[in-house]
Amino acid sequence: MSNSLALLGDSIFDNSAYTGGDPDVVTHLQALLPRDWAASLLAIDGSVTADLQAQLERVGDESHLIISVGGNDAIMNSDLLGLPVSSTAEALLIFGERMSYFEFAYRAAIDAALILRRQTTVCTIYNADLPAAEAPLARMGLMLFNDVILRTAFERRLAVIDLRLVCTDPADYANRIEPSGRGGRKIAEAIARSLGLLDGTAGGSRVYAG
Repeated sequence: MSNSLALLGDSIFDNSAYTGGDPDVVTHLQALLPRDWAASLLAIDGSVTADLQAQLERVGDESHLIISVGGNDAIMNSDLLGLPVSSTAEALLIFGERMSYFEFAYRAAIDAALILRRQTTVCTIYNADLPAAEAPLARMGLMLFNDVILRTAFERRLAVIDLRLVCTDPADYANRIEPSGRGGRKIAEAIARSLGLLDGTAGGSRVYAG
């Protein structure tokens, strides 16, 4: 098995259509990796969690999988932010029901990836560059999706790249939700650093569970 990685998921990695000619994530990553490493782009813009299985079928001899999926699932559930409810309790119950569907799909997708027995890293969903009136509500909603991602990763002892702490500046976004060339560079650096291939160390936090 070669020293190589596959990027799977959505437009967080497959962002060439949004960079205005600047390098996309995989191009930045290839420039950062040691010469004996390679990166392949299997992510497809617009994918949701359920689409990950088809991408996994294209994995070759890559030794590492980097997965960033769930953002489009969140967008598909954005109606939650405007639903009329009679109480906070009712709102929480509705959110909980939607999250149960997402959690089932996300856990199934990650478990399918783990069958391949490669070193696997998952990414959280970043907060994007939303208008001031929308951003606070969206952040609260995304916390629920990210809780699913984090708990799944912790239970399966997977490394996590928290993209909320990577793409933190408006210039990191080409529009409201897609990574710019600059944002793609920061994502690529976070991936390389998570593998210990940048600055000589992976660093970061550790979580102990179970």
